[in-house]
Amino acid sequence: MAAPTPAPPSPRRTLLGRLSLPERNYLAEALRTETVGGMILLVAAIAALVWANAFGAGYASVSEFHFGPEALGLNLSVEHWAADGLLAIFFFVAGVELKRELVAGELRDPKAAALPVVAALCGMAVPAVVYTLVNVVGGGSTGGWAVPTATDIAFALAVLAVIGTSLPNALRAFLLTLAVVDDLFAILIIAVFFTEKIDFLALTGAFIGLAVFYLLLRRNVRGWYIYVPLALVIWGLMYNSGVHATIAGVAMGLMLRCTRRDGETHSPGEHIEHLIRPLSAGLAVPLFALFSAGVSLSGDALADVFTRPETLGVVLGLVVGKTVGIFGGTWLATRFTRAELNKELAWADVFAVASLAGIGFTVSLLIGELAFAGDEGMINEIKAAVLIGSLTAAVFSGVLIRLRVRRYRALHDAEELDEDEDGVPDIYEQGDPAYHLRMAAIHERKAAEHRRLAQLAGAASNEPDSPA
Repeated sequence: MAAPTPAPPSPRRTLLGRLSLPERNYLAEALRTETVGGMILLVAAIAALVWANAFGAGYASVSEFHFGPEALGLNLSVEHWAADGLLAIFFFVAGVELKRELVAGELRDPKAAALPVVAALCGMAVPAVVYTLVNVVGGGSTGGWAVPTATDIAFALAVLAVIGTSLPNALRAFLLTLAVVDDLFAILIIAVFFTEKIDFLALTGAFIGLAVFYLLLRRNVRGWYIYVPLALVIWGLMYNSGVHATIAGVAMGLMLRCTRRDGETHSPGEHIEHLIRPLSAGLAVPLFALFSAGVSLSGDALADVFTRPETLGVVLGLVVGKTVGIFGGTWLATRFTRAELNKELAWADVFAVASLAGIGFTVSLLIGELAFAGDEGMINEIKAAVLIGSLTAAVFSGVLIRLRVRRYRALHDAEELDEDEDGVPDIYEQGDPAYHLRMAAIHERKAAEHRRLAQLAGAASNEPDSPA
């Protein structure tokens, strides 16, 4: 009896392979908004530093100015409104992004999702370990272990806009997916580790509000005048419950439908994200930065960043921990699964993106404020450490990316080439007969033009006065 034929081995999955056309288009739109937002964020951070160091008293008076209804427990400082109120918009967009990735994006396939999830988890765990080790050895506080775990995608994309405009789409998508997963776990860290007292009555009210929000969405009820007031009520209840108010934004974002039905060009989640993302990237996050990044940068303060274990742990966590964690997690994921790196890229490219993820600004500043609440001096030093660590990571990744810029430019040009000018890059049309017919017609027109020019050149060369 003949032995059974062994089943052929399953094909190896390509890490950082070419994106599908819908993913490529979505990525391009999202990155445009985030890149502009990152530029505004950078300006806001610089403005905060100048304002705080040149006019410290004025900066402090504005940041600490309180307003809001006291009866509702919402008489907050400007800085507090920025951190708890405006960042709820940022986390709402993060919730929508996460939902879309889970149901229609890179994370919908568990096998494909394993790689960025493992990389992101390692990219959060290793910085936390680095911070903890530095503080255990140096006798510092381990309470800030979560500060260097977050990546700021807007700031990272602003850096790319300056130094890496030709970065291939696969690397940009990898960075964006890392940031989405990163945001998810940052949200969980905030919810689990930075909730001290819970008002169960307010929390129950917030859950009831979320249930109403969900039912309205499922019944296809429309109208911003319904959802915006309801979202404000949910946010206020969540704030008063003791759970960080940004969790309300995430929860509402996760409830939106992000799959398309027949006849829809965009899902409701994609449509709302398209409307809200500019508000988040262009206003909410920069205003948070304006009132959170204003720290003293005197010579002594900068020197203390490298001598205190808490601040040194943050810098090393961002610069070393993030890079080693993401790179190591990616390598391990490919080592122990049937995945292989895209042959057009090298591990040096993964290392460059991993170092770029060490730019941790918005969420790192927020976690720093939560981790050392009540100790203003330590909070300012932690903020300085976040700024220095993020700047160091930006410069380091910039050098690495510039070393490969020619290769990136060639890959980027090939990805964007559209010779038939139909709005779709040619690389996505190789299996379409109509594309090849269009290209044949284009080449035939070019050939006819060259034949005509050849005849003119031949006629000119046969004239009596033509040069020999």
